[in-house]
Amino acid sequence: MNRSITLMLLFVAACSPAEQQPVETTTPLQPADLIEQEIAVPDFADFLAVDGDTVWVTNRGRVEQWSTDGVRATTAILRPCGTMAILSSALWVANCDDANLYRINLETAEVEAMISTGIANPKGETNVVAGAGSIWVPSGAEGKIARIDPETNEVIATVDVAPDTFFLAFGFDSLWAVSSDERLIQRVDPATNSVSGTTELGKQPGFLAAGEGGVWVQEQGDGTVARIDPETVKVTGRTKVGETLLYGDIDTGGGIVWLRTTEDQTFVAIDAETLEIRARLGPAAGSGAVRYTPKGVWTSAHDVESISWWSSAEKDSE
Repeated sequence: MNRSITLMLLFVAACSPAEQQPVETTTPLQPADLIEQEIAVPDFADFLAVDGDTVWVTNRGRVEQWSTDGVRATTAILRPCGTMAILSSALWVANCDDANLYRINLETAEVEAMISTGIANPKGETNVVAGAGSIWVPSGAEGKIARIDPETNEVIATVDVAPDTFFLAFGFDSLWAVSSDERLIQRVDPATNSVSGTTELGKQPGFLAAGEGGVWVQEQGDGTVARIDPETVKVTGRTKVGETLLYGDIDTGGGIVWLRTTEDQTFVAIDAETLEIRARLGPAAGSGAVRYTPKGVWTSAHDVESISWWSSAEKDSE
C-alpha cells in the first residue's frame, strides 16, 4: 500500500461521524409568525399525541389519526381519556370506561393488548406518559401509579404517591406527578419506583410538562404557570397568564412553554428562559390540548369540533 493511500485511510478513520457528515440545523419556531390551519373534526376532539407528520386524537368512542389532509385511521375505544403516549411502535391510551390501558399498533391501528391497570381519575383529566423504557399510568385515586413494561404488556411496579395524583410528565430522568387536591408535585425515581422529592404548588395544579430547563405546571386556579427546578424540586418562577387555566394543556419545545388556555386566546407561548409571554395566539376556543413539533404546533378545540395546525410558511417549505 502506498503512503498517500495509507495517510488517507488514517485521516478517514480519525474523523468522527459528525465530522464526516454535515450537521443539520433548524430554526426555532417564532410564535408570533405562526399561521393557523383549522381542520374540522366532528364530535369531541381532545387529547393529542404526535406521530411524525400526523397526530392521534382522542374522540367520543374512538381515537383517530389525523394529518393536515384529513383522517388517516380510526380505532374504536369506548371512552378514551387523558393524554396518550407513544412507545415501542404503539399508541398507549387509557380507557375510562373499563379502567384499562389499551395498546394500539401505529401501523395497523389495531388494538394489540388491553392491560388491567385501573384509572385513578375516571372523569378523564389524567396522563399516560412514557419514560425510562416504560409506560406510566395513574392507577388508583388513593395514590397509585402503575409502571408497565412494553415488552411484556405487564404491570411491573406500583409507585405509592399522594392521594388524587392524576397528572404525570417524564423528563430529566424522573417521573413527575401532581396531586391537585394536595397541591403537590412529586419527583419519582425510576430506579427505585419511589418519591425522591416534593414541593407545594398553588391553587388547583394540573397538567404539566418537563423540558426546556424545568418542569412546568399549570396552577389552574391561580391562572399561572410555575417553573420547578428539576434538581432541587423547588418553584423558581411563575408566569401569570389569566384569571384561570381551566383546563387546557401544556407542552415544551424550541425554547418555549406552549400553554393551551380556555380564556382570551387559544394558546400562549412563554419564553422558557425569561418566563415572559412571547405571544397569545388564536381566539378563545374553549378547552383542548396542545402539542409541539419542530415544524409547528397542534391544538385541539373539542367545543368547536376542530383541531388546528399552526406553522409558518418557512417551516412548511422545509
